[in-house]
Amino acid sequence: MKKLNVAVVGFGHLGKWHADKVQALTQSHLAYIVEPFTESAKKAQESHPECQVVSKVSDLLGKIDAAIVVTPTSFHYEVVKELLENDIHVFCEKPMTSTPEQAKSIGKILDEKKGLIFQVGHSERCHQIWERREEYKSYFENAPTVRINRVAAFKGRATDVDVVQDLMIHDIDLLLYLFKETPVSLRSTGYKIRTDKWDHVSTDFYFKSGLKANITVGRNHVKEMRNVEVINQEGTLFFDLFSNELIVGSGRATEDFTEVVPYEKRDHLYIEQEKFYNSILNGDEIFVNYRDGLLAVEVIDKVLESLMKNSEVTL
Repeated sequence: MKKLNVAVVGFGHLGKWHADKVQALTQSHLAYIVEPFTESAKKAQESHPECQVVSKVSDLLGKIDAAIVVTPTSFHYEVVKELLENDIHVFCEKPMTSTPEQAKSIGKILDEKKGLIFQVGHSERCHQIWERREEYKSYFENAPTVRINRVAAFKGRATDVDVVQDLMIHDIDLLLYLFKETPVSLRSTGYKIRTDKWDHVSTDFYFKSGLKANITVGRNHVKEMRNVEVINQEGTLFFDLFSNELIVGSGRATEDFTEVVPYEKRDHLYIEQEKFYNSILNGDEIFVNYRDGLLAVEVIDKVLESLMKNSEVTL
């Protein structure tokens, strides 16, 4: 089997994990790590003595097949642009860019560079339970109410962006992925607590079908939660993404009835990278493509607009 020469761009908290996955997968060879900061570069070299650690993306050109971009979001656009323009396949962590304008610029490059694989890192799609969605299809129909929570204590990471780009991006993509519908309007409220950016945000999403959803995210919470709740006349589905279990509260039973359905815990980064390499080597469908990444960035932009205006905005 051919091994792709791969570089990991950025050796921070998430970059370390991605480097390990590149090394673990059979389709990939960890050839380079790009890390401009001396101390982090030293740690990268100690962790992966078999690869070369360099300080800038230009050092990779002509030497690799693919790159995993795990820099802070504010650097995504320039890094991805340089890689794509030099015919390198790219896996970019979420969000793909800071603004819709940057995302559309990436789209123009992809239109010109036919055959390049570009995948966005929306890892929440990898939960095994979503593969069983058809079993619970009736709960997802007839305009359900959806509540999604993703809150945690302050960890001091990703403070270069607000909690919308850091956390809500996961759940916006998940909402769009599960219901295959784009909201027509939304309204947000938020607080700046630990940083000069939004640290807690709650957004109501309204859809043409009648679907209503709320996503609440926070990075100054007293208890960590990641869950998705879907409610309609069939009953309630409560997906605990932290504990990897689904709790079903059926409205069809003759008496009060709940069922706990545990599901397999997976290595999401491993799965994402494996799918990325299979798209390059085998022509498999791109797991999270450019259009998916663009839509998530566009919705994020509207959430931020609503926060600034303190009013409902349309998409």
